[in-house]
Amino acid sequence: MTKREGLPPLTGPNAAQEPRAGIEPAAAGLSGIALVVVLTGYALSIVDASIVNVALSSISGDLHGGPAALELVVSGYGLTYALGLVLGGRLGDAFGRRRLYAGGLAAFTVTSALCGLAPTIEFLVTARLLQGAAAAMLVPQVLATIQAVTQGQARARAIGMYGATAALGMVVGQILGGLLVSLDVAGMGWRSVFAINVPIGVAALLAVRRVPATRADARPAFDPVGTGLFGVTMVCVLAVVVAGPDLGWPLWLWSLLAVAAVAALALVRTERGLEARGGSPLLSPSVLSHPGMRRGLAAMVPFSAGFGAFLFVYALVAQGHFGLDGLASGGVLVPFAAAFFVVTLFTPRIAAALGGRIVTLGALVQCAGLLLLALVIRLGWPHPSLALVLVGIGFFGAGAALTGPTLFRMILADVPPAQAGMGSGVLVTSQQMATALGATVGGTLYVSLSGWLSTVSAAVLVVALLVCFAVTVLVISLKLPDPR
Repeated sequence: MTKREGLPPLTGPNAAQEPRAGIEPAAAGLSGIALVVVLTGYALSIVDASIVNVALSSISGDLHGGPAALELVVSGYGLTYALGLVLGGRLGDAFGRRRLYAGGLAAFTVTSALCGLAPTIEFLVTARLLQGAAAAMLVPQVLATIQAVTQGQARARAIGMYGATAALGMVVGQILGGLLVSLDVAGMGWRSVFAINVPIGVAALLAVRRVPATRADARPAFDPVGTGLFGVTMVCVLAVVVAGPDLGWPLWLWSLLAVAAVAALALVRTERGLEARGGSPLLSPSVLSHPGMRRGLAAMVPFSAGFGAFLFVYALVAQGHFGLDGLASGGVLVPFAAAFFVVTLFTPRIAAALGGRIVTLGALVQCAGLLLLALVIRLGWPHPSLALVLVGIGFFGAGAALTGPTLFRMILADVPPAQAGMGSGVLVTSQQMATALGATVGGTLYVSLSGWLSTVSAAVLVVALLVCFAVTVLVISLKLPDPR
């Protein structure tokens, strides 16, 4: 494999001459303001996946919601979000990515306001479902726009910022949620975690004209069979992930995985046949066959699963056994955010020096941080050294900064601009599914082990699982293309 296989060159005189299909002549390139606008919408969608967690007790007391309803407030958003991402990317390819982004952001802003004004728990659950669907329309347009209108170093920087937004958004959501609820801004209580989206969304909408207008050269046709099979597959898998912990994993729930497997096999055969006949499948096999996307997704899944498991189990341990409230437990994650931000500034230079081995380095750094956390928890329980915990979390964040943004770029590098929406939809769907699965597996394992082992042993074993995820990424990284 050559150094440049599967990835665009970062520099060189020919870079500016690469064709970029579906871009209006006056819209080539992505200004700083345009990048901020599209990343703002993406950040809102990521933050809202976690910001509500620390407000659940307040919501329960105010709206008298039971455990099942509160679970839907959290998981309902993730369900419609993950379910609609591929379709959102396809619609952006067909009808224009800026148009879908603006429409999705407007709907997200309105549904955020409805969440904040919810008079009943049923109203809040419905608004959250709609909010997730709105996010699914806007999010795929972000990567698709970056992919369609940038090249070389500009694309590397933009995707690096996208990856940073993805990781930092989940952490910032927990910190910001705890802060808003604690401050009780204007006496709004939990409603402020949704109300804060409104002025930010309006500001981004006012500047959305600065975003380049792009679309696929030929409008893809609708694929009803593929859409239906994809929907069945996603709903069955998400139902198991979301409902399993609360229902106690009954046998009938596991049967949904068999239904998902049958639907997935039918989806593969249907999409291959449609593309062979010259049709326009929802999930193009030719897009999924690109080496960069195939190998990059293989690394992204364990990376995202480990990240989701880390945040979820950390919250259980910090609030359940360290005695930290929502704000304090979120504050302990500041080293992750700080390390991630600082390392991201130097990632392009590190990538230029190490090439594809930057992902290997990131996995090694994450392993070091996790092993330190396991050692500190084992030796210092029930009062481990806070300073050493912060160091371990910082290492985990630094490793994520080396790995995540690089994988985003590798996955999309050889996806044609005309299919950028589809490619970004597949990427973000895989990321969200893996994150949710990781949180479920990690949380279930921790709770189960705590029932028949000591709490400290359960925590250490879950950290060992996270090390396994990082080692998997390390092994896969040895086969990834060189980004130089």
